[in-house]
Amino acid sequence: MPAFWLMKSEPDDCSIDDALAAPAATVAWTGVRNYQARNFMRDAMQVGDGVLFYHSGCAQPGIVGIARVASAARTDPTQFDPASPYHDPASKPESPRWLLCDVQALRKTRLLALPEMRATPALADMRVLQKGNRLSITPVDAAHWQLITERILA
Repeated sequence: MPAFWLMKSEPDDCSIDDALAAPAATVAWTGVRNYQARNFMRDAMQVGDGVLFYHSGCAQPGIVGIARVASAARTDPTQFDPASPYHDPASKPESPRWLLCDVQALRKTRLLALPEMRATPALADMRVLQKGNRLSITPVDAAHWQLITERILA
């Protein structure tokens, strides 16, 4: 049974347009520095799972595209690069802390902005809308996936 995810990216780092323009429309999802989000990649995400591509840290945060998980989790090399904003000096190559997976953008959609999501009662229990949630990767249940994709692909 396929799983579904919401993955946040700041458009200045990697926008839906950047992902669509990448070779094979596929980007490495680097920079995840939260253990719970890392564990989702390591333990739960599977190649082919659906992804809601979400722009965060911008004037109009929200879902902007549909993607899919395109690889299994592997070591994120940015943790070892002192020039990277995602450098983690405590992480060692022989025991890396942080992982990434590849994400393949499938389609840019209309913006489903955060206020519209919050105004939709059927999405009220969606994890990304919960108070205090700051995770960059969150699971999405099938009912939410269905509702959202119907709205953004209409």
